[in-house]
Amino acid sequence: MKVSRLKIPFGPGATLLLAILALSFCAKSRPALAPASSTPPPAPSGPSQTGIASWYGADFHGRRTSNSEIYNMYDLTAAHKTLPFGTKVMVTNLTNGRAVCVRINDRGPFVPGRVIDLSLASARLIDMVGPGTAPVRLDILPGQEGRLKPVLYAVQVGAYAYEDNARSLEAELRRRYAAVQVKAVEAGSRTYYRVRIPAKDRPTSEALARRLSQDGYRVLICEYD
Repeated sequence: MKVSRLKIPFGPGATLLLAILALSFCAKSRPALAPASSTPPPAPSGPSQTGIASWYGADFHGRRTSNSEIYNMYDLTAAHKTLPFGTKVMVTNLTNGRAVCVRINDRGPFVPGRVIDLSLASARLIDMVGPGTAPVRLDILPGQEGRLKPVLYAVQVGAYAYEDNARSLEAELRRRYAAVQVKAVEAGSRTYYRVRIPAKDRPTSEALARRLSQDGYRVLICEYD
């Protein structure tokens, strides 16, 4: 598939999810997090791959992906040349340590040297929309394929390769939000730290996401696992 580098701002007339994601990228000052190390996290000894990530957006929005889904640039999905559809992969931006978990549902990128093509939403969460590409490491998450969807939801406010950054965000959020959690997830020999707030159902998670977005946080609604 061809790589689109079109930069698309979120618009006010989109769906609720689009609105939540759009609000999450509004510039708004708030206390800074603990700075990420300038040294990229060490490569894990387990299954991993490094290379250049790109992203694709509006040119493919609404088209069918290689596994016959309808591509939604606001979902956390990605294209990979060989990984089985449904595989969940932790993608770490090696320039800033930010990480996002994506599900493989498409094939590509077909550009030499590139290892993964992220959806717009995924690219935004690791701060690579502006540059268009970034050096990344891919860590396959074990035991993800074919699992049943959980009943609970959560609003994720951050995912970090460094626990100190996750704990700083946790402390910041606890000033206004209850039940903030830092959950570790293993990917190969690496550990990532997700900052999440559980919600009992989808409507509750959407209301919480709106509130966090209005406070200037980047958020996404995800299944609570």
